[in-house]
Amino acid sequence: MSYPRLPALTRRTFLASAAALSAGAMLPPQSNARAAGLREFRLRAGPGRAQIAPEPYGDTAVWCYGGRLPGPEIRVRQGERLRIAVENALDEETTVHWHGVRVPNAMDGVPLLTQAPIAPGGTFTYEFDAVDAGTFWYHPHHRSFEQVGRGLYGPLIIEEADPVKVDRDVTWVLSDWRLTESAEMRDDFGNRHDMMHNGRVGNTVTINGRVPDAFPVWKGERIRLRLINAANARIFGLDFGSHGPVVIALDGQPVEPHAPQDGLVVLGPAMRADIILDMTADAGSRVSVTDRFYKDLEYRLVDLAYDDRPLRETAPDWPVALPPNPLPEPDLVSAARHEVTFNGGMMGAMVMQEMGGSMGEGSSGAMGGMMGNMGAMMDMMHSGGIWFINGVAAEGHVMDPMLTLARDKSHVIAMTNATAWHHPMHLHGHSFRVISRNGEPTRYREWQDTVLMSPRERIEIAFVADNPGDWMLHCHILEHQAAGMMGVFRVA
Repeated sequence: MSYPRLPALTRRTFLASAAALSAGAMLPPQSNARAAGLREFRLRAGPGRAQIAPEPYGDTAVWCYGGRLPGPEIRVRQGERLRIAVENALDEETTVHWHGVRVPNAMDGVPLLTQAPIAPGGTFTYEFDAVDAGTFWYHPHHRSFEQVGRGLYGPLIIEEADPVKVDRDVTWVLSDWRLTESAEMRDDFGNRHDMMHNGRVGNTVTINGRVPDAFPVWKGERIRLRLINAANARIFGLDFGSHGPVVIALDGQPVEPHAPQDGLVVLGPAMRADIILDMTADAGSRVSVTDRFYKDLEYRLVDLAYDDRPLRETAPDWPVALPPNPLPEPDLVSAARHEVTFNGGMMGAMVMQEMGGSMGEGSSGAMGGMMGNMGAMMDMMHSGGIWFINGVAAEGHVMDPMLTLARDKSHVIAMTNATAWHHPMHLHGHSFRVISRNGEPTRYREWQDTVLMSPRERIEIAFVADNPGDWMLHCHILEHQAAGMMGVFRVA
């Protein structure tokens, strides 16, 4: 993508541009007063139009919340209670899932599993406590490969009681779009090629619903940048040039502050990262933020455009560690162990054959079972199933549980990606520690709710199953989910 160079920024245009690239304004509560910590909101899912591509292109028909793209930023304090009435102005059913928020099962937004879908013209009210502080988001869980792909998503920010000190707290909702040459939405959602390969990767990338050119900054400024990947399938690997981002939270959960591996902030679909970004370049300069995840397909996402006058000569040295959230710590000694294998997709049989003889102890039985079922899985692929969890391709959201987990007990799930593609695996209702990758302990034992698995990778996660009900485990490449990579685990 190429961008025109902006004229020099004045302080007034700086503030206006900064507001435009920050997430949308918070939807006002129905009452101006906070009654006993209750915050009330309304969201209306319906058709709209948005200026995704820059002028001279016209606007694009989208689906969105409250007529905004992304939907309104809902921002509350940890410990407050949310009551959100969702009106469906679409011509089809929908739901809302509060991604990464540990909600009661009935509020999870999975159609037919946790609630009846919201019919056209209908309203459903979600109510839950903001248990954890962090960066979360909301989106449909009904036909999400199209509803999210057309623009139905928005940020949900839960502030700490004592947040880290920064000059600005900014949200970037990242996404991409498959547009025609006239900036219209390509109406090829859910096609078989996308489902069998790496999902619906678009040709136009946006921040907060628009193709960006510049993000105005001041020398010496410290920014808390909340990154949310709302794309159907695109994985981002963001390089901030001469700036050294410090990761302070992943998927909303605090992590030991650290520089990202290889300098890239990597986010699979649905994943989030909070980073501290100190503006250390010269006043009046520009520094490009580049997406380098896909080899030989690098592109400039946006420029950090410095005002001619510095805020201060050097960035402040304020503490950046976040307080922990109230997550129960899993006991790895007493934890029950479970095996989950993901397979299928283009080249899936080849990868399974490759891995069949090279799986580590404890996983060979699961892989052997998968190998024995290969013929059945090939038959299912011909009849519509493309992706499988433990040899089963999901058909809709109502399924028998593939795992039953004892409530309030610790569990380790060893997950094997026996496919040729990346999969961001999302667990509903819980956050988990990522404790190992390919047998090697992780350095930060990070809490996440969505973990990006590379092809042929084996990952162990651990958590306490303290939230009762039937919960989804699925790939958040939404075409993979729609084509079978989805299962249910029961906490009882």
